[in-house]
Amino acid sequence: MATITTMALGKNGPLVSKLGLGCMRMSSTWGGRTNDEAESIATIQEALDNGINFLNTGDFYGSGHNELLVGKAIKGRRDDAFISVKFGAIFHNGQLLGLDIRPVAIKNFINYSLVRLGVDTIDLYQPCRLNDSVPVEDVIGTVADLIKEGKVRHLGVSEITADQLKQAHAVYPVTALEIGYSLADRQIESALLPTAKELGIGVVAFANTAEGLLTGEMKAPVAAEDYRSHFSRFQEDNLIKNLEKVELLKQLAREKGCTPTQLAIAWVNRQGEHIMPLVSMSRRSRLPENMQAMDISFTAAEIDRLNTDFAPGAILGSTYLQR
Repeated sequence: MATITTMALGKNGPLVSKLGLGCMRMSSTWGGRTNDEAESIATIQEALDNGINFLNTGDFYGSGHNELLVGKAIKGRRDDAFISVKFGAIFHNGQLLGLDIRPVAIKNFINYSLVRLGVDTIDLYQPCRLNDSVPVEDVIGTVADLIKEGKVRHLGVSEITADQLKQAHAVYPVTALEIGYSLADRQIESALLPTAKELGIGVVAFANTAEGLLTGEMKAPVAAEDYRSHFSRFQEDNLIKNLEKVELLKQLAREKGCTPTQLAIAWVNRQGEHIMPLVSMSRRSRLPENMQAMDISFTAAEIDRLNTDFAPGAILGSTYLQR
């Protein structure tokens, strides 16, 4: 397998693997089935064996199932893993009911997470989103208090605006921003990414293949029972035109002797030393392909070609990942 290098997560931040493992798909979050638990645990352990130490989970992934899973996988090897946990989303029967980011709720959430994970401290703790229900200062201040108590090591934020990022960083230094980023989702390049770089904040970039659009395996139409069918990007003419764009990615992948998925991950990886591709996997068989993507390089002409073919707005429609 490819060798995974390390990066500083934020200015003077902790060293973590340049490729992160997203664990969400190992558990039922949106009402789907839970994946094979033994295989999921083996995937986490093999990732750790190969230098991928950044494990991303959420207390609402599978109603706590995902944290229990991660806890089993890292038992006896806590020092090998850097654990990132999101909190705040409230689910019932696979339906998102809203957010609860009140300080009293956060203080409750953290203790459940520590028990499920079987650890004393969470490396990176972050609200899954921010909204107007609770002042940013109160949310971030509560996590800062947990850091002082020793229950958390670093503060993260997720899916927020540039202004919210500035607000949060003014309360307590933000180590990492988790955000969707891909060739198909480049809206954060105008304000959010420059703000993170200016403030010295690491970027954990998920959805590198834009919910499967950039894998080259998607066909039209999307099945009605597929969760993606609810998003305009995957509907009718939008999907047909978007898949025509993906053909351009598939052509370049053929020329470079790699898969479209690898190309999509590699592009994100090459956007900066402070940016980590966060790739969801639940099977060991996916590890070699995704790790090899980290070794792919581009010529200036290839980057120009991708930036032209997938200029901001080139992919039609939106998903829930876009704000």
